[in-house]
Amino acid sequence: MSGIETAPASSILVRDARPEDMPVLQAIYAHHVLHSFATFEEVPPNLDEMNRRREEIQARGFPYIAAERDGMVKGYAYCNSFRPRSAYRFTVEDSVYVAPDAVGQGFGRAAMREVIRRATALGMRQMVAVIGDSANSASIHMHESLGFSRQAVLRAVGFKLGRWVDGVIMQLALGEGDDTPPVR
Repeated sequence: MSGIETAPASSILVRDARPEDMPVLQAIYAHHVLHSFATFEEVPPNLDEMNRRREEIQARGFPYIAAERDGMVKGYAYCNSFRPRSAYRFTVEDSVYVAPDAVGQGFGRAAMREVIRRATALGMRQMVAVIGDSANSASIHMHESLGFSRQAVLRAVGFKLGRWVDGVIMQLALGEGDDTPPVR
């Protein structure tokens, strides 16, 4: 599945992330590692590690999506297994990051819509978001706009940039959600 959607040049295009995107995606992620609570990582992974992560996620059949406008990648999103134990096999966790100069322009939402669509097509039943920092209103509101609901706030579970940081747990039912047992 290519994930490419045709669109006018001025609108956002979402597609599978490719190796040539990775320097930009690594820079976007490094910004969030160093300057925000969106991730609890404290040392930015290098380009080789970012490529390894993308390749592993894509090899497992999960979406890893780049969002661009006019040929410039400004955000990305992906999902991966929520937990390693087999009973969680129908639940995924999403991640979404946007370049600092593109926040609020729809790149994260566009990439997440594609991730949700593909996760649903894979037969996933639940998507969980673990959002760093209860004050991260941009990510919380973006997830809410896509149908996620807040499930919990884990108080002071991380320590980053000199302060304790909450984790916000949000959840979205996919496909048939939790109404019928999975069949595989």
